[in-house]
Amino acid sequence: MSVEIVAGAAPGFSLTALDRVSARRVDHDWAWARDNAEAIDRNWERRKAETPGLFDGPVYLANGCSIADGACEAHLFEVRYSRFIAFRDAGVPDALVANAFAAIVPHSGDGAVLLGVMGAHTANAGQIYFPCGTPDSGDLRADGTVDLAGSAAREFLEETGLTLPEGAEEAWVLLRGDGQLAFLRPVRFEADAETLKARIEAHRGHEGEPELAHSVIARSRADIDTARMPGFVQAYLASVFSE
Repeated sequence: MSVEIVAGAAPGFSLTALDRVSARRVDHDWAWARDNAEAIDRNWERRKAETPGLFDGPVYLANGCSIADGACEAHLFEVRYSRFIAFRDAGVPDALVANAFAAIVPHSGDGAVLLGVMGAHTANAGQIYFPCGTPDSGDLRADGTVDLAGSAAREFLEETGLTLPEGAEEAWVLLRGDGQLAFLRPVRFEADAETLKARIEAHRGHEGEPELAHSVIARSRADIDTARMPGFVQAYLASVFSE
């Protein structure tokens, strides 16, 4: 069952409906990271002091994407997580680079959308958004592609414990703005929102250190939290709720 997009994205974001999403790894000499190496290291030390569990592993950022005939291919290059987080903390200072990621957006059978509040031990503590993560080396395939769909499905299962319905439509929505390429895959579940929330909470209870502090339900634009929801989340919710 498809999810209806009823309005345009919020100001500052563009919304593009897509049939297919792909990504490939490219080489990129990132001048901003090279020129700001000392500041990046200082930022990482500050971040580690605040959240000791952070790991400086390889992740991917985008230096472009192409869209044609309902398909989008993102171009991703590898950086250390410390470079990525410094880039984000600095307010996305390189206009030629974007934070690209994919996420499953769970819609309930009674028309709500479920989100999660990030746990205190995470880099985004307290923020509310859909289960997702920055693509990393585990998403790289032998042919040089980066599996965004697989990344989204993995993060969704890990954070919610929910299994995607068989035959779920694989349509996507791309939200562009604030230095981000947010590839969102809306998926409709038959269960109502409270049932899905209970399943997510039960899954959290079996994890030693769950990513999510708890889950939340959005049923209308009145549930958009402008203080704790990133812009792409606000834009998406504004596009699916008419009021």
